[in-house]
Amino acid sequence: MGYRLSKIYTRTGDGGETGLADGRRVTKDHPRVDAMGEVDTLNSHIGLLLADMAEHTNQWPGLTEIIEVLAPCQHRLFDLGGELAMPDYQALQAPEIERLEVAIDRWNEEVGPLENFILPGGSRLIAQAHVCRSLARSAERRCQHLNAVEPIRSEGLAYVNRLSDLLFVAARLIAKRQGIDEVLWQAAAKEPSA
Repeated sequence: MGYRLSKIYTRTGDGGETGLADGRRVTKDHPRVDAMGEVDTLNSHIGLLLADMAEHTNQWPGLTEIIEVLAPCQHRLFDLGGELAMPDYQALQAPEIERLEVAIDRWNEEVGPLENFILPGGSRLIAQAHVCRSLARSAERRCQHLNAVEPIRSEGLAYVNRLSDLLFVAARLIAKRQGIDEVLWQAAAKEPSA
């Protein structure tokens, strides 16, 4: 990609429209722009999770592997953003989806089967991983909404779906490697019948 920003503000979006890389102008609430924004939000929160984990690798060395798997995801989300901004651009490839699946399978084997619903919490890192997971689901919904209006490549849809799964298992793995019990959902107490 040869595009470089030399000027940050252009004033061309003040009327509620923005330009896509293919030259089209669309409203800022267009499903394509909405999907791009949600992917960007997810990417930003993964960056926060990575930074937080990096600060704790001395205490919990097992976080390093999680960082190594998640760090490339930021680049691939940037690729997906590029595909959304430039509909003819193709960056995400099937091996990236397979890379996530391998990590999911490996990590899921380590954490074991899920026997209860879990809540986002236990530590800041666990909670942030769940924030990322929920944002991945939101990004997936926005991409699916766009796909219903203007079809997008299946690789992007599959990638963001798999990423949400990876982040769920990452949250569980962070808990295990930090030695923190997962926060289990508790059903509300039933009122005794009169």
